[in-house]
Amino acid sequence: MKHYTYLLVNLFSVLVPFLCSFHPKLMFWKNVKAFLPANIITTVLFLVWDVWFTEKGVWGFNPDYVLGVFIWGLPIEEILFFLCIPYACLFSYHCFGVWKEQALRSYSTKAISFILMLFGVVMLFCFYHKMYPMMNFVVFVLLISYLAFIKKPNWLGQFYFTYLIMIIPFLIVNGVLTGTGLEAPIVWYNSNEIIGLRIKTIPFEDVFYGMSLIGLNILLYEGFLLRLKASRGVS
Repeated sequence: MKHYTYLLVNLFSVLVPFLCSFHPKLMFWKNVKAFLPANIITTVLFLVWDVWFTEKGVWGFNPDYVLGVFIWGLPIEEILFFLCIPYACLFSYHCFGVWKEQALRSYSTKAISFILMLFGVVMLFCFYHKMYPMMNFVVFVLLISYLAFIKKPNWLGQFYFTYLIMIIPFLIVNGVLTGTGLEAPIVWYNSNEIIGLRIKTIPFEDVFYGMSLIGLNILLYEGFLLRLKASRGVS
């Protein structure tokens, strides 16, 4: 049973969102044609990062908690993580849109974006010599800068609100993966390549890693969703 731990974390993360996707007032399943290409592109990019860092020993995986099926040096559960967690988050993003889309898309995000970008730049400057914060905050700053000052999408407020709410379940899942409640972590980190500040067992950088992962998924999802709506004749 121990070898199923990471698989079960993925399963329980996505099970309720998947089942609720068919609720008649939500119908998120109809947007899967937009979610899948967005998720595949994002997953490929993050897997390249994942494989690189695994090979460099920045992080790794405890064989006691995985099935033992590896692709490109990653356990199959790690690849599924990039499907299950974004699905759950984009389902929530969709739900918040159904609930309060106009309100969430109408408030100004300039101050929030500037603070996030500035914080990312400061962290990058302070920890550029460590691989995880260096790569993490480069990606984070580039994404937030693009969204806030180049793309300027009307859904940015909805994204920020979604991640603010989803950070709680995200930290719970990440806590289990990094060893909270377990004898050892499922995913371990090289202490020489991280900041060293942790939220219980979770490296502080993971908060921004997650935001980049979900933000890129939403950026691409919204683009594919526009095409999908156009093909359906929906404005």
